[in-house]
Amino acid sequence: MRTKQIAFIAAIVLVMGYLYVQPLKALTKAESSHDTPQNEAAAAPAVKVTVESVSTTAKAAIGGGLSAKITDLEAKLQKATTDAEKTDIQKQLAKSWDDVNQPAPAAFYYMALARKENTFNQWMNAGNRFNDASKMSADTAAAPTFVSNAVEAFQNATKLNPASLDAKTGLGVAYVNGGAGPMQGIALLREVVEKDPNNVAANMNLGLFSMKSGQYDKAVQRFKTLIAIKPDFEAYFYLAESYKQIGKKQEAIAAYQKCKELMPDPTFTQRIDQYIKELQN
Repeated sequence: MRTKQIAFIAAIVLVMGYLYVQPLKALTKAESSHDTPQNEAAAAPAVKVTVESVSTTAKAAIGGGLSAKITDLEAKLQKATTDAEKTDIQKQLAKSWDDVNQPAPAAFYYMALARKENTFNQWMNAGNRFNDASKMSADTAAAPTFVSNAVEAFQNATKLNPASLDAKTGLGVAYVNGGAGPMQGIALLREVVEKDPNNVAANMNLGLFSMKSGQYDKAVQRFKTLIAIKPDFEAYFYLAESYKQIGKKQEAIAAYQKCKELMPDPTFTQRIDQYIKELQN
């Protein structure tokens, strides 16, 4: 559990970097408009990204000890001769990558399973992991592949279950991340929130996209709504960041303090203390 907590904290830090270095100019218009364009195209992959390439990167991140089991499963997959055997190993690989919080390679295995089985759950598994990979990866060249695969997965999931708000949320996130259809993505997320005002994922992503477009006042309201629904450290962290950006230092400090209470990890606490000290100076 501790390993996964630390990995998750690192992911949050990566998300913050992602927010500030990749602003989406069209989001300001998207958040303030109810008009939705019909362009559904995701950004075309610029480079070839494969399960092998992302697995190599992921193994470097987790180290040899944690990757040994995965390497063994990959060797077994190469030697597998029947579809049933390959499917079983792919499921093991997907779960193994999930266990070490590496969504990119997990996503490719879930996608392979979804294309074979064509089930709602497998398409959702693939789409969610590709969205997570797009958010967490520092490799901007890989992002278009992650996004286009996420779009494919969630489009198939919505075909199988048109009423699923989770599928609509995932598709909305993928559209915005791809840059080709940000207004359409925002419209999908707003539709989810209208049907389910307490939807955690939709509110979270609308808040994050408000931050990316510099609309911190709107972001504050989204994260306050989230905290009323699910008061976890992630919502408080983004609330603190949003308050900081609009100059509300005391509110930001209070939100950072709540982060420390909800995630008492020494590494995370040290980083939050640095943020608080900067605001107090």
